[in-house]
Amino acid sequence: MLDSVWTKGVQLPDFPSLEGDTKTDVLVVGGGMAGLLIAHKLTRAGIDNLLIEADRICHGVTRNTTAKITSQHGLIYDKLARMFNDDTAKLYYQANQDAIGQFRELAKDVPCDFSEQSSYVYTRHYTVDFEKEMQTLQRLGIPFELKKETQLPFPTDGAIRFRRQAQFHPLLFLQAIAKDLNIRENTRFIAFDGSSVITDSGKIHAKCIVMATHFPIINKHGSYFIKMYQERSYAVALVGAENLQGMYRDADPKGLSFRNCGDYLLLGGGAHRTGKTSDGWKPLENAAAEYYPKFKISYRWATQDCMTLDHLPYIGQYSKRTPRLFVAAGFNKWGMTGSMVAATVLCDLLEGKDAPYGGIFSPSRSILRKQLLINGVSSAVNLLTPTKPRCPHLGCALKWNPQEHSWDCPCHGSRFTNDGKLLDNPANGDLP
Repeated sequence: MLDSVWTKGVQLPDFPSLEGDTKTDVLVVGGGMAGLLIAHKLTRAGIDNLLIEADRICHGVTRNTTAKITSQHGLIYDKLARMFNDDTAKLYYQANQDAIGQFRELAKDVPCDFSEQSSYVYTRHYTVDFEKEMQTLQRLGIPFELKKETQLPFPTDGAIRFRRQAQFHPLLFLQAIAKDLNIRENTRFIAFDGSSVITDSGKIHAKCIVMATHFPIINKHGSYFIKMYQERSYAVALVGAENLQGMYRDADPKGLSFRNCGDYLLLGGGAHRTGKTSDGWKPLENAAAEYYPKFKISYRWATQDCMTLDHLPYIGQYSKRTPRLFVAAGFNKWGMTGSMVAATVLCDLLEGKDAPYGGIFSPSRSILRKQLLINGVSSAVNLLTPTKPRCPHLGCALKWNPQEHSWDCPCHGSRFTNDGKLLDNPANGDLP
């Protein structure tokens, strides 16, 4: 089945589409995890808000997550300490730990299969990077353990363990969160004119606007088309396989991730830049056949993640020239805690409060990073490729994806069905 395990038996609430012009204090654009958490926090704070979604809520990337709620994002802390400083790395940890705590509190009133789990970053071949991560964690005072043995189906050279992390069922969680929110579905954002948003169903006047559209779709401001790219990765669910008692991710970005979900064991991996050649689910199928030969793959799906220049999300004012326009994007594969961090930071800003973590996520921070050159070269190559079809976002040549039978953009990650229907943004409409 080419669908995620989360869609089984879940009926999300329906909302009407917009009918004519309206106004609100805060308009949230995008009905995924980030947008819904922002709207939920605004509503609880008593702030008038409206959320619009081009399709149905949770119909995009959110339903294709592996739903790990963790502050352990691979070997991230040594990278952040070297790229920025120790204070930034520590604030990143604290922001994500705070996000875990907020999910924990909300889950007390929301049946969503929330469970505390240990998180592990394992290595099959001990490296200097693995050692440096532990040294940085120790220097920052971040609690961890080095485990020599794991329950994985192959030997490792150790695993860094974070206790009291969590996992949950994202659609059950959002089914409960969304039902009392002010939402308009099937309402597509068309343009931003400086003080309001034009949709295909009417104009919305708002004091402030938050773009939570996965990849920001307003090209005029912020330069997100050069600050981000997208990666696809794959997951399968095996029914009946053993419980590994934790969430696991390989220190090698090309390795496998594991977590259990009820009767299922989820295997993830195969990340590659969207629009580039890949083997799709084949590596996961091979791993399942090797390590779990008695168990059947019941679900398979793919997801898409926005990757930033420096491993930190973009959360805050959309650009220096747009004081009333805000953004939440670029979660670098960690959209659960990233979404909660974004909701916390943005709601503080919209309420006029100090946002203790806001500074490190500022979208206007320096873009002078190695990845900027890589993004620029990739875009230039594809813009100059003289083939059709072309992406309506910025005109890059689309590439055929034989695994998923879609047209994918190597520049910014837009995707379309074989007959041209939009699957993933930042494009904001179908192929001509």
